[in-house]
Amino acid sequence: MEFVERKRWVFFGLPFTFTKYTVKESLLTIDAGFLNKVQNDCYMYKVQDVRLERSLFERLFKLGTVVCFTGDTTHPTLELKHIKNSLAVKDFILEASEAARMKRRTLNTLNIGAADLDGVDPADID
Repeated sequence: MEFVERKRWVFFGLPFTFTKYTVKESLLTIDAGFLNKVQNDCYMYKVQDVRLERSLFERLFKLGTVVCFTGDTTHPTLELKHIKNSLAVKDFILEASEAARMKRRTLNTLNIGAADLDGVDPADID
């Protein structure tokens, strides 16, 4: 499955921008620009969390902004701004990122209790 969406103006949801989002099962690509083209890719296994934001005007015109929190070095947060089918795209990214992590056998770890490693008692930390 693949989603191809365009960034739109909030008012009336018109696609008069030069930004295109392509979401595949293994890759998320953002193509932006008219004269100076910039293409940014992020592998799905690097997507750690996804958030859907919908303002009042976005809800009126059936749009939404999907924010992806990634482990990517170039863009730790990727925003798919003002797209149609935002709920379906968000759900697809969540499922595809989990499937990609399972396929690659990647593990996300958090640095909880790192003070113990430095010889500092966690009880002494305010």
